[in-house]
Amino acid sequence: MTVSEEALRRGLSLVVEGSDLPELGTKYEGKVRDNYSKDGRRVLVVTDRISAFDRVLGTLPFKGQVLNQLAAWWFDETKHLADNHVIDVPDPNVMVAVECEPLPVELVMRSYVTGVTSTSIWTHYERGERVFCGHRLPDGLRKHEKLPAPILTPSTKADKGDHDVSVSREELLAGGKIDARDFDAAAEIAQAVFAHGQKVCAERGLILVDTKYEMGKTKDGRIVLIDEIHTPDSSRYWYAKTYAERFEAGEDPESFDKEYVRRWLKQVGYSGDGPSPAIPDDVRIEASRRYIEACDVIRGVPFEPNLEEPQARMRKNMGLA
Repeated sequence: MTVSEEALRRGLSLVVEGSDLPELGTKYEGKVRDNYSKDGRRVLVVTDRISAFDRVLGTLPFKGQVLNQLAAWWFDETKHLADNHVIDVPDPNVMVAVECEPLPVELVMRSYVTGVTSTSIWTHYERGERVFCGHRLPDGLRKHEKLPAPILTPSTKADKGDHDVSVSREELLAGGKIDARDFDAAAEIAQAVFAHGQKVCAERGLILVDTKYEMGKTKDGRIVLIDEIHTPDSSRYWYAKTYAERFEAGEDPESFDKEYVRRWLKQVGYSGDGPSPAIPDDVRIEASRRYIEACDVIRGVPFEPNLEEPQARMRKNMGLA
């Protein structure tokens, strides 16, 4: 890996827990991103906050830098398939984007029966359910097994602190939160971008297992990709070379995404309810190492963390100093 243990430990004192940049506009704080809206544009400050089970659980060093740079890379890599909201990336933790009206649904693409959260396909399958988000699943699937074909499994967007819920297209439309035309246009984008992402990852020895997309509408009515795509926060990645052997042995696949943190939380008995446990520094560093490795392998160039004090650096790079 390109980043030393010493740099990672130094990063523990440089984490971006949040931001205070009122000059950039009205602030909305998501689980990971602080969003500022003003004059038709949105500034996204990608913090180092780590979320799992729909909860913010702490921070990981350099996580925001990794997510921001990797998302920017993927937005550029997929711009021939779908428009996106990116205008500029003026800082390692900052993306400037076109202001959009977010669609009230997450578009989740899945190609394997896996996961540990309440919305995961394996959780439903293990308790005997054979229809998931409107898709009929065959009997006899094992955990981490590949599905016959990728499926789109929409999820509602929960308010902060609540849990997302996996639903079918029909349930979404019946709820009246989105119309069929917008949903189907978004679904077409999700399917095309996921297929391309799987192809790119396969060329790098990776399996893009599943992912979620956020989409929004521009003022002129176009549906575009927003937020982030194909990062270790929004996607699950496995190594292709060890998948078959570990699957046959009944072992978890070798991964370098947020699943490492989820599995640690499950091991200490936390599944999203009640006070969350503090994540030890060694676990935080290992999680960061995996995020950085994902960035390195996917982009094909080494990630270089910025070690400047982040708050002053962001103000300088945004012209606010």
